[in-house]
Amino acid sequence: MNQEVLLIVEDNLVLREGLGLLLELEGFKVFTAANGRAALEKMNSINPDLIISDIGMPEMDGYAFFRAVRNRPEWVSLPFIFLTARGEKEDILVGKDLGAEDYLVKPIAHEDLLTAVRARLSRSQQLRVAQLRQAYEISLSVLASAIEARTQGTRSHAKTVVTYAFALAEQIGWHGVRLEQLRFGAILHDVGMIHISEAMLVQTEPLTETEWSDIKQHPLTGSEIIKDIPYLATAVPVVRFHHERWDGKGYPDGLVGETIPLTARIVTLADALDAMVAERPYRTPRSLEEAYLEILRNSGSQFDPNLVAAFQRAWGVSIIPTR
Repeated sequence: MNQEVLLIVEDNLVLREGLGLLLELEGFKVFTAANGRAALEKMNSINPDLIISDIGMPEMDGYAFFRAVRNRPEWVSLPFIFLTARGEKEDILVGKDLGAEDYLVKPIAHEDLLTAVRARLSRSQQLRVAQLRQAYEISLSVLASAIEARTQGTRSHAKTVVTYAFALAEQIGWHGVRLEQLRFGAILHDVGMIHISEAMLVQTEPLTETEWSDIKQHPLTGSEIIKDIPYLATAVPVVRFHHERWDGKGYPDGLVGETIPLTARIVTLADALDAMVAERPYRTPRSLEEAYLEILRNSGSQFDPNLVAAFQRAWGVSIIPTR
C-alpha cells in the first residue's frame, strides 16, 4: 500500500521537525518547508495528500499559501489544515472562510493532530471515490447514448430504463446502495448492441433467422465486454440476463423464475415498458395504457409476478413517469 504523503509548512524548525518525526512514526511520508513560497517550490516535485500549514510565516504566510494552492486546478480539492499559535476568533473565521478543512491551535495534543489528519484524509478519499464514480457514470451514459444514436427511436432509452427500474426497485423496498448497484446495469443493459450492424438495427422488414440469432447474442457480447471491470461487477447479471423470461423461454440461457437475478428481472420489465412505447423503424409505438395492459397480461410468463404487482403500485401512485 502506498504511503500517504503529508507536507508540513512551518517556520519554527524545532516544531517542524518534531511534527515530521511524529507523523513519520505513524506511517506517513512527510515533506517539510519553512514558508509558503518554499512549499510551492517543493510541490513542483511532490504531490501531497494533505497539507498542514502554519499561518504566521515570513515571505509567504499561510493564508497567501492557501490561496496559491487553491488557484491551481490540480490542487483545488487538496485537504488543508491550518496549524497556528494564534487562537483568536477572527483568525479562525478567516481560515474557515477561505475553505480550509480544519484549524488547529498550537500546542496540540498528539492524538488530536492524528485524529484531524486521518479524518481529513478519509474524507478526501471519499470525495475522490465519489468524483470517480460520477465520472464513470457520465462516461457510461455517453457510451449508452452513442449506441442508442445508431438506431432510430431509442434515444434516451438507457436513461428512461434507469428511471423505470428505480421506480420498481423502490416499490420492493430497495434504497441507497442497492439502487446504486442497479444503476450501472440499467445504463449498460444493451451495451452488447455495439456489435450489431447499424443496417440491421434500422431495417423495417422482418429479421431473418440469422439476423435474429445475431441480435440474441448481444447479452452475451455485452457481459463479455464488461466482465473484467471490477467496478461494473454488479452490472454483469443485468447485461447477460435482461432478456430472460420468468417462464424460461427467454435468452441466452433459458433461466426460469427466481434463478434469474432480481436486478435483471427489474431491468427486463423496465426495458420492455420503454421499448413498447418508443418509436421503432419496424412498428408504431403503443400507448402507455396499452403497454400497461400488456405487462399485466404477461405476468407469470415474461415477467416476475411480484414485480408486476410492484409495477401496478408504482403506476397507481404515478411513480412510473410518462414521456
